[in-house]
Amino acid sequence: MSHETTIAKAGRVRRGHLLMLIATGLVATSFPLGAAITNEMDSLVLTFLRFALAALLFAPFVAWRYGIAMPSIQDLARYSILSACLVGFFWGMFTALQTASALNTATIFALTPVITAGVSALLLKERLNKASQIALPAGIIGAVWVIFRGDPAALLSLNLGWGDGIFFMGTIAMGFYGPLVKYFHRGEPMAQMTFWTLVSGAVWLLILSAPRLLEVEWSAVPITVYGGIAYLSVFTTLVTFFVFQWSATVIGPTKVMSYTYLNPALVIVIAIVLGQEVPPLAIIPGLLLIFAATLILQRPRLFSHPLEDKHEVLAVKTCASK
Repeated sequence: MSHETTIAKAGRVRRGHLLMLIATGLVATSFPLGAAITNEMDSLVLTFLRFALAALLFAPFVAWRYGIAMPSIQDLARYSILSACLVGFFWGMFTALQTASALNTATIFALTPVITAGVSALLLKERLNKASQIALPAGIIGAVWVIFRGDPAALLSLNLGWGDGIFFMGTIAMGFYGPLVKYFHRGEPMAQMTFWTLVSGAVWLLILSAPRLLEVEWSAVPITVYGGIAYLSVFTTLVTFFVFQWSATVIGPTKVMSYTYLNPALVIVIAIVLGQEVPPLAIIPGLLLIFAATLILQRPRLFSHPLEDKHEVLAVKTCASK
């Protein structure tokens, strides 16, 4: 590998981490905003509008930059599988919240990075070293500690029901998403991949929400809800999907999903900014665990792919022999 190539790759990796920090912050804003508008509209309808509006807004850029041509059946299958993971997660979340508590779902969602790491190991042959193997469960412990505000009694009183089981299946679907992005990427521009993932996701959601779309009294929906949908469509759907998919091919899906450990801390910060109650100091150990685990998981060479390692060794030997 040439010196110039190494520098270029390092630059892409730095951009990947910076973009993931921004995207994670955007995702955190979706929790209070989603909670504020979800009671005004059916959740499946709201999610369909998010996907559909994001695809419509992204279409002019994709058409101008790359042109929009109907993908082949094989390509549509790839994009549909990716969007099915996202739709499965959102459907599982909204179904679960009919009976499950937000604490339960937040706790289950903290398992996503570990699921992603397992799928990456099987699908991408991604190996984790000992430090990252310790950091993954440490991040879960830290996230759960923050979610339950450092109260062990609240954690021990956690009761799981059928809704939690459904959300766990949705969390598994989200765990497959990152590895499948890297596995299915065929070198096409990431903007095209993101666009068709949004389009196919909108189709899935249209099928699921069709009966409910006819029941919505659109004129009775508050203008603030439409504004919230627009924000969610642009910043927490279009932007974050593009960043997640691009970063998964640059820094790896496990590193991408490990940023979800930061969500509880970021949600707390946003809540404080909005004037809500300051959490107890008992959450500090959990925050420290989250930050430590995230930093460890983002360090270079914690993950390796056997084939890539072989190519790098051959490149080094070739350069040394010249």
